Amino acid sequence: MAALGESDRPLTEVLAIALERVAGLHPTCDLKNPGTPSATVAVLREGPERFDHLVLADSPIVIERADGFVTLTDLRVDEVCQDLRSETERYATGSTEHRAAVARLVAAQREIRNTPAGYWVAAAAPDAAAHALTGSVQRGEVRSAAVMSDGVSRLVTEYQTASWGDVFAQLYGEGPAAVIGSVRAVEATDPHGRRWPRYKAGDDAALAFCQRDFFG
Repeated sequence: MAALGESDRPLTEVLAIALERVAGLHPTCDLKNPGTPSATVAVLREGPERFDHLVLADSPIVIERADGFVTLTDLRVDEVCQDLRSETERYATGSTEHRAAVARLVAAQREIRNTPAGYWVAAAAPDAAAHALTGSVQRGEVRSAAVMSDGVSRLVTEYQTASWGDVFAQLYGEGPAAVIGSVRAVEATDPHGRRWPRYKAGDDAALAFCQRDFFG
């Protein structure tokens, strides 16, 4: 947040600074371990003339414009270990077999995480920031925007039980908590992942909604 306050600093540099600072808070930890904690990143920064955006891994930003919705995301993780990913889809979510298959997938992903052969996420090494996907949208083109984790976006992308128009209508009318409630309600109809195979019954869900009325 501190680095974001410098509006002329590129978002990749902002993220690199943040990763370096956080890593510096853990000098006694083995930060080169493949199991080092990591996270997806989605940043939308408002400026006088434009909105800058950055996504690293699969937490998307969805922008509402006059001509529809634009989804900004990074799905490179879906391109790796596809055979192991398919294996997880054979079993009921939460079953012993499913947990074992997920463990094999996670172990394989960790070996290629933040390498040219794999995909990129925010972890201990600041150079991962250089691999984020970035861009800008002119301020006048943006009606509203939603920044979210993939635990929310799957309502549209994975479960396909709503459109982005539906999601934004609910955001305008009821707010982010209601959208997350809709995600949980859909997941409750398929607790064992038979209709929608997935790692777990429900993933972490976070959502920030930015309306044009609140822009300075």
